[in-house]
Amino acid sequence: MPRIVAARVIVTCPGRNFVTLRIETADGVHGLGDATLNGRELAVASYLSDHLIPCLIGRDAHQIEDAWQYFYRGAYWRRGPVGMAAIAAIDTALWDIKAKIAGLPLYQLLGGASRTEVMVYGHANGKTIEETIDQARSYIEQGYKAVRLQSAVPGLSSTYGVSKDRLFYEPADADIPTETVWSTPAYLRSVPALFEAARDKLGWAVHLLHDVHHRLTPIEAGRLGKDLEASRLFWLEDATPAENQAAFRLIRAHTTTPLAVGEVFNSIWDCKQLIEEQLIDYIRTTVVHAGGITHLRKVAALADLYNVRTGCHGATDLSPVTMAAALHFDLSVPNFGIQEYMRHTAETDAVFPHHYRFAGGCMHPGEAAGLGVDIDEAAAATFPYRRAYLPVSRLEDGSMFNW
Repeated sequence: MPRIVAARVIVTCPGRNFVTLRIETADGVHGLGDATLNGRELAVASYLSDHLIPCLIGRDAHQIEDAWQYFYRGAYWRRGPVGMAAIAAIDTALWDIKAKIAGLPLYQLLGGASRTEVMVYGHANGKTIEETIDQARSYIEQGYKAVRLQSAVPGLSSTYGVSKDRLFYEPADADIPTETVWSTPAYLRSVPALFEAARDKLGWAVHLLHDVHHRLTPIEAGRLGKDLEASRLFWLEDATPAENQAAFRLIRAHTTTPLAVGEVFNSIWDCKQLIEEQLIDYIRTTVVHAGGITHLRKVAALADLYNVRTGCHGATDLSPVTMAAALHFDLSVPNFGIQEYMRHTAETDAVFPHHYRFAGGCMHPGEAAGLGVDIDEAAAATFPYRRAYLPVSRLEDGSMFNW
């Protein structure tokens, strides 16, 4: 058996913080897993180093399902973003090892390719509607078939999804959380105008997406979805917080705009009702936040029974290790919908050399054995950890609100 003899956590910050787990077998085969949890990176690093890695040594690296059950069922305190990100790192690294030993790209071990390539979407943002549409045009010129549109809300000093750097959006921006101000009425007035103008200027050949980022009540989300129906969105994302999954019944009753949710979910239980009642159209859980490839495949299999497709989160708070894993997953599952793709910086790409590629609005994980991504530890060591928090949001009267 390929016995695990070593495992260690590597924390690096080539523009933003990433947490990587490296597992090595007695035969010298190593695998990588991403354990990044934006703004809480060191909590996962500690959980892995102090509590899980000691239990890995000596285990059979091929026993992936058993390892997953061991760390999930074997823990009295289970689920939650920290624990599931740690399990995800172990699970992904073990899949990487198994595929390398087999000499195959990971997607072949997941049943082979269900498609030739993976459609992705990019992020267009601007301070005005005109700037956002100009940015969308640049993505379309690069071959993108789908673009997410976010535009600043008039009267607000900052808006979620609108960054200073149009290519590299990094919301974790300060040593202590930045406080922003939010106005739902102003937002609800601005978004329909954005998409009406976008359809007029960009036409109907491109898929358009929008992220609400949990800012609305269910009835407000239903109203927005109804207002956007004429623009035929690909999806309306994270319309309301989903802790109460039944809240999506109200949205569903008021609009036919497709709904997507789930980037903050960390288990199948977070989306079970949403899927079984067909309250959403796309499930956005990720490899790193939902317990790894093993668990995400189970989420996708449940979703497939109810005509719900995948649309995995793929922002730059996930390292190229997760992007590679997501692409292997996307290529293999029958109910794939779309994959978010935000380009990493040149520094990040240098730390994590990879084989996945982009062309014509689509991506492919490549044919290298395993995940097809590695880590240059010497380069990683030149970028020490730097604390960075996501902003917090307040209403105009000072009340704390959802970010």
